[in-house]
Amino acid sequence: MSKPQGFSAYVAVTVAYWAFMLTDGALRMLVLLHFHTLGFSAFTLAWLFLLYEFMGVITNLSAGWIAARFGLTSTLYAGLTLQIVALVALAQLSPQWAVGFSIIYVMVVQGLSGIAKDLAKMSSKSAVKLLAPGGHGGLFKWVAALTGSKNAVKGFGFLLGAGLLGTVGFTGSVIGMAAVLAVILVGIAIFMPTGLPKGSKSAKFSQVWSKDANINRLSLARMFLFGARDVWFVVGIPIYFYAVLSDGTEEGNRAAFFLIGSFMALWIIAYGAVQAWAPKLLNAANRPEGDMIHAAVTWVGILTIVITSLTLISLFPGPWLTPILVVGLLAFGFVFAVNSSVHSYLILAFTSQDRVTMDVGFYYMSNAAGRLLGTLLSGLSYQIGGLPLCLGTAAAMAGASWLAAQRLAAGQAAS
Repeated sequence: MSKPQGFSAYVAVTVAYWAFMLTDGALRMLVLLHFHTLGFSAFTLAWLFLLYEFMGVITNLSAGWIAARFGLTSTLYAGLTLQIVALVALAQLSPQWAVGFSIIYVMVVQGLSGIAKDLAKMSSKSAVKLLAPGGHGGLFKWVAALTGSKNAVKGFGFLLGAGLLGTVGFTGSVIGMAAVLAVILVGIAIFMPTGLPKGSKSAKFSQVWSKDANINRLSLARMFLFGARDVWFVVGIPIYFYAVLSDGTEEGNRAAFFLIGSFMALWIIAYGAVQAWAPKLLNAANRPEGDMIHAAVTWVGILTIVITSLTLISLFPGPWLTPILVVGLLAFGFVFAVNSSVHSYLILAFTSQDRVTMDVGFYYMSNAAGRLLGTLLSGLSYQIGGLPLCLGTAAAMAGASWLAAQRLAAGQAAS
């Protein structure tokens, strides 16, 4: 494969992934804020996202094999198509339906969107391993660029979703996003260059399970890392901010939507920017793989300290708490982004080209499992113990990620 051809394929994959993540971020805010205004509790809101995360676990487990069997372009197109179907299906939601049926319907559609997201993610991340140019530090730079830009786009999606809900409403928003995504899908299908693997009939599903101890330990650390984020990110903090910012009027609700969407967007955009900057911050081009493993341990230790400190502060509520939370959670995002970027590099460094889709799929299965656990505990912990329990649960999961990363460092040293 020539370098120009590889670069063209990388650009095409990245554009498709950007388009997908813009709608994914917008859809999350639309669903969360729309159903909260309808009176859904924190725990019920968490249930709306549970099937989304659960299907991510299942999809990532099988997506690596599907890509190895049918090719990366097939899984990328499938992800975009399923997201369009999910958006159109959500537009059919009717206020005349019973509450229980509406919850089940949204859960199922969100599950479909979860399948779509992880098909697109696995395809894009695997493509980086195959398309990245050679050279010291090249892999880290390319994966950081893709991951960082993706999160910046998803951040704009949060702001877009909140803005659309306050202007054109829920139904008009999802129909509009489906139409835009359909146009992009057609364009990508027409102009996608050759260069990605077409798949192999010899790929076996049993090969999905990794036998590499480092990959398994990294996957465990990844699961708890993302659980630590989603415990507060998915339900707890948005609902806390809504309670603080909204006065209950329609105008107050719109203002709260905008402020919450702006914070979530800022957090994700800053997170993506730090991820893209991480190779320079860590001087990755001049450091061996063992140093990067040590960096993963160090940064998740810092993360645990940050979220534990916020937990203790939240035990003493006052008018100053919300500003401190904003600053503290942005600091959490900075540390989390560096750690996540190191993880994204290590999984591609550990795997081989002939197993890349399998190992990346297994790794992101653990990522999805962490989001699933975090989503469930976000609604449950906030409903039972409010903000302190929500943040305390996040601190416990960050600590578990640190312990798992410690085993990774020890295992690598032994090898």
